[in-house]
Amino acid sequence: MSELHDNLLQALEERFPGAVISSGDERDFPVFHLQKNQLIAVLTFLKQEKGFNFLTTMCGIHYPEQGDLEFALMYQLHNMVQNQRIRFKVFMPKSQLDVPTLTTIWPAANWMEREAFDFYGFKFTGHPDLRRILNMDEMNYHPLRKEYALEDAGRDDKEDKYFGR
Repeated sequence: MSELHDNLLQALEERFPGAVISSGDERDFPVFHLQKNQLIAVLTFLKQEKGFNFLTTMCGIHYPEQGDLEFALMYQLHNMVQNQRIRFKVFMPKSQLDVPTLTTIWPAANWMEREAFDFYGFKFTGHPDLRRILNMDEMNYHPLRKEYALEDAGRDDKEDKYFGR
């Protein structure tokens, strides 16, 4: 593990006991899996006290093979002064896709959250303008969920296995 990972893990465990489910280094990033109910408190702490003041990325992910915790939100933060980047993931079941908005901490989360709502169906409580951003309002599904076929079922040359599924 990296020194950054170890220092942050220690700080998070001291300040928020039980908030970190697991952690590790993936592709040179310290990665922390958090309890959903601790997300706002942990990210506020990281911004205000640890200098991670830039929300680089926030996106939805669908892992259908993970059973009950098949949906995740991934947050990447950057401490620009020390040039450090970290990643957080929050996993949840399909029946509980409600997550508190980060727009009160990072206003730039607005459009990222709208995209995750549009493509995956996450509901960000407290969001100032949660509506579709890229798809039509009339769509009654969320197209990046892996429960939908990638192509027309009538075509033999466009099976999902050709697209990495």
